[in-house]
Amino acid sequence: MRRLLLDIVFLGALMGPVAAEAQQSGRSARVGVLVPGTPATWDGNVQAFRLRLRELGWIEGQNLTLDLRYAGDKYDRLPGVAAELVASKPDAIFTGSAAATLAAARAAATIPIVFETLGDAVGLGLVSNLARPDRNITGVSGFSPELSAKRLELIREIVPGVRRVGVLANVDNPITRPVVRAIEAAARDLPVQLDLVDVRAPSQLEDAFKEMAQRRVGAFLLVADPMLFGQSQRIVELAARHRQPAVYEQRMFADRGGLLSYGPFEHERFQQMAVYVDRILRGAKPADLPIERPTKFELIINLKTAKGLGFTIPPSVLLRADGVIQ
Repeated sequence: MRRLLLDIVFLGALMGPVAAEAQQSGRSARVGVLVPGTPATWDGNVQAFRLRLRELGWIEGQNLTLDLRYAGDKYDRLPGVAAELVASKPDAIFTGSAAATLAAARAAATIPIVFETLGDAVGLGLVSNLARPDRNITGVSGFSPELSAKRLELIREIVPGVRRVGVLANVDNPITRPVVRAIEAAARDLPVQLDLVDVRAPSQLEDAFKEMAQRRVGAFLLVADPMLFGQSQRIVELAARHRQPAVYEQRMFADRGGLLSYGPFEHERFQQMAVYVDRILRGAKPADLPIERPTKFELIINLKTAKGLGFTIPPSVLLRADGVIQ
């Protein structure tokens, strides 16, 4: 809270120069948005980013233009879309996901980039140091390897005796390998075997669930990925059809019928990004803005789904829940 109050005081002191100048001169700051996936996947997060910018004095149609670019479900489209976005000469670029950030960084050597990723920002080469990023890049990293152990423990609590746990992941996504390694490290101290099931396109989902059934997987984890997020409803339906309990990283899965989700409070990261974009538009350098980390995490349980699967959620898990869907 103290940090938030200091941010508000600091931003209030800076509120005048750029925004006032832009409104008086008619100049509109231009912020590019580059993300994989579709508007349906990103709408809630983009709205959180947009609303926070508005609170900070940046109003679309007055002193702000948001240039939204979606690359769809194929990561190989990102470099071309990034090049088009850079050609429009934005004052700053918002990137969602490590893949989008890497594409933007290759296309823009000097334009400030504010990223959001659930991957390891240093390990992926986005920045060399979390405390003092280099070049023209900063942002918010939700990478929390310790959460992998907690998700595995949740599976063992709700599925006692489980021996094989599937890891549903898109290996085309650069964040996947580090996350899988973190899950493997967490599993070494547990009596479970992991089965990596690679899904690189929506058309492979049916076969992925058949593969998990053939391997006698007792539950699965889903590694965060924009393409898989875009298929959340279908994944939840396939999990129900195959009677597969799962722990997801994003609340949207539990809201749509997934058994359980545990991860960072999603919109917080995009609100943090808006604060950084605001600072950059007012003259701050990305290299002087340390990589932010999420501060809020939530456990959401869908009791209706648990009943349908024939599972009883232990009281010890229910007591830790931040939200319960009846």
